[in-house]
Amino acid sequence: MCERCDFIAARGSKAEVEEGDRLMPAFDANGLMTCVTTDADTGEVLMVAHMNAEALARTIETGEAWYWSRSRACLWHKGDTSGQIQTVVEMRIDCDQDAIVLKVRVGGDGGCCHTGRRSCFYRRVITEPDGRGRLALDTAQ
Repeated sequence: MCERCDFIAARGSKAEVEEGDRLMPAFDANGLMTCVTTDADTGEVLMVAHMNAEALARTIETGEAWYWSRSRACLWHKGDTSGQIQTVVEMRIDCDQDAIVLKVRVGGDGGCCHTGRRSCFYRRVITEPDGRGRLALDTAQ
């Protein structure tokens, strides 16, 4: 399916997974892995989504971010309808190969969130002096 994916292999030993030069992704029971997407220039966290094997392969093959939408139960090419295509600058996988970080540049108006904001992380939990927490919306988004 993916001509650029010949470095992806089935899960191997702990040493192969942690120190080897093959991508051996560990998907969860639903066939998914977590993907954190950040702005390639600023490092800002833009969104967290999930990838299945096909989304991972398409991301590698096209150089654009693909995800698995859990709510719609379908493959999702980020920006396909909004114009906010995410061009992958760098992809990193963690030590046990069950999570991915994408560093991207966003097309269109530069937003990533379906609410129209730049980042999906536009709310902060603030702890008041009395120890109580509250939720605040960032207005700079």
